[in-house]
Amino acid sequence: MLPLAFTSLLALVQTSVAQMNASAAPTATSTVALNMAAKAAGKLYFGSATDNPELTDTAYVTILNNTRMFGQLTPENSMKWDAIEPEQNVFNFTGGDQIVALAEATGKITRGHNLVWHNQLPDWVTYGNWTPETLTSVIETHVRTEVSHYAGKIELQSLVTSFEDAWDVINEPLNDNGTMRADVFYNALNTSYINIALQMAHAADPIAKLYINDYNLEYTGPKIDAMVQLVENLLAAGVPIHGIGFECHFILGEVSPSELQTNMERITAFGLEVAVTELDDRIELPATDADLEQQKADYMSVVETCMAVPGCVGVTIWDYTDKYSWIPSAFAVYGEACPWDANLVRKPAYDGIAMGFMNDTVC
Repeated sequence: MLPLAFTSLLALVQTSVAQMNASAAPTATSTVALNMAAKAAGKLYFGSATDNPELTDTAYVTILNNTRMFGQLTPENSMKWDAIEPEQNVFNFTGGDQIVALAEATGKITRGHNLVWHNQLPDWVTYGNWTPETLTSVIETHVRTEVSHYAGKIELQSLVTSFEDAWDVINEPLNDNGTMRADVFYNALNTSYINIALQMAHAADPIAKLYINDYNLEYTGPKIDAMVQLVENLLAAGVPIHGIGFECHFILGEVSPSELQTNMERITAFGLEVAVTELDDRIELPATDADLEQQKADYMSVVETCMAVPGCVGVTIWDYTDKYSWIPSAFAVYGEACPWDANLVRKPAYDGIAMGFMNDTVC
């Protein structure tokens, strides 16, 4: 065992080295406020996801509250089924209301996220002994109650019309191979659960923009093909659908602007909107200076692609700081996916976002 004094000295040295390394990492140079840049470029917002436990962090909230920086918020978890309706017909809007109140107090818009998803369901939904009739009633009650509660409180301005509510009504319905995801909803109702949820959301808030949100739509392949077919089927059946959310959870260096633009345009060709809804760009750790430069280029490419598609309404990052990113808990050895580091310092990715909106190399 090392002597206590030596151990303390070693710890001090290690801390100092870590701080030196952190301070030596490249940082952003842009002074542009990102939401202002997005709006000046003709987009509706630049936003961030957030979650209720983070709202006790004063330094974090100070940045989040800056509407010049963020014009839109997405609740990461507090509007999902397990939070809203933990027991059948017992609704709890406390967490969602807190984030909506923060948005209202700081002049931001809020995106509803989400109503029907295979994940984060309470056990009474997942393990219920459902018939098509009883599960239809459950979906309708849940969607009607939640959308009605937030009608007029969460808003997304259409590129065509005035401020309107917007919801990720259906979240992640597709497998990567283009088949429908087998879950409690699909197993009982086939694809009709999507129609049921969209129709009820429309009945509860007729002016709401209704989205389907999914990941890995950014690349050419069976998943985007299946989404295009799903949209075509819904429109042919007269089901209300207004937009598709491209989550955009990228791995460093794997952004394909041409594929992303083509896929967005396949959706907007139907007259629908698209949005970048959950953007991050994870790095295999430890991150190098070269990785951070590549991340800057990746973020810039995504924003430039949204700029190139008139029907892309805006960009939301999946929390703005590595301090609260979901990536390390979901993907071993990956992290540093956000434009701010864990100390709330802007990274080069911040410059990439600003450059993407400004279509310039100097910001």
